[in-house]
Amino acid sequence: MRIGIVSDTHLSDRREIRLPGELLKGLSGVDLILHAGDWVSPRVAEELEKLAPVEGIAGNNDGTDIINHFGYKKIVEAAGIRIGLIHGDGYGKTTERRAFDAFEGQNVQAIVFGHSHIPYLEHKAGILLFNPGSPTDKRRQPLYSYGMMDIGEGGITAEHYYYASRD
Repeated sequence: MRIGIVSDTHLSDRREIRLPGELLKGLSGVDLILHAGDWVSPRVAEELEKLAPVEGIAGNNDGTDIINHFGYKKIVEAAGIRIGLIHGDGYGKTTERRAFDAFEGQNVQAIVFGHSHIPYLEHKAGILLFNPGSPTDKRRQPLYSYGMMDIGEGGITAEHYYYASRD
């Protein structure tokens, strides 16, 4: 199973919702898309749903429509794997630590999170921690990014994909 992973799109309804061509091309043919919050506009989900089924959670910049539809935290089961999905905002710890701690004792094999806009991949205590970065708001990162997760007989693998233009 191939899963596209995005977070922190930060696209508002004040202008046309347009996802980058590199992102759309990269997500073409995936079985599922996970979004780790800060959609800002619910229309982002509509655009992603044209490519594949979408699961997600709300981030700290999302309104009540997104919060009510997705919630703040969930476990998604895909191809027999339990994936924790959370934005990762909060205080007192790193984003990675907040995400990891949020699923303590919940038998997940992977945790997908966002918030920092910083691509991140680590295995910790047998759990894959993955932040795709942002496909539209790279902030201090040199490139825009998203991720792919593959679930197969060999387990779970994840990889970042990078591009320079938001067009």
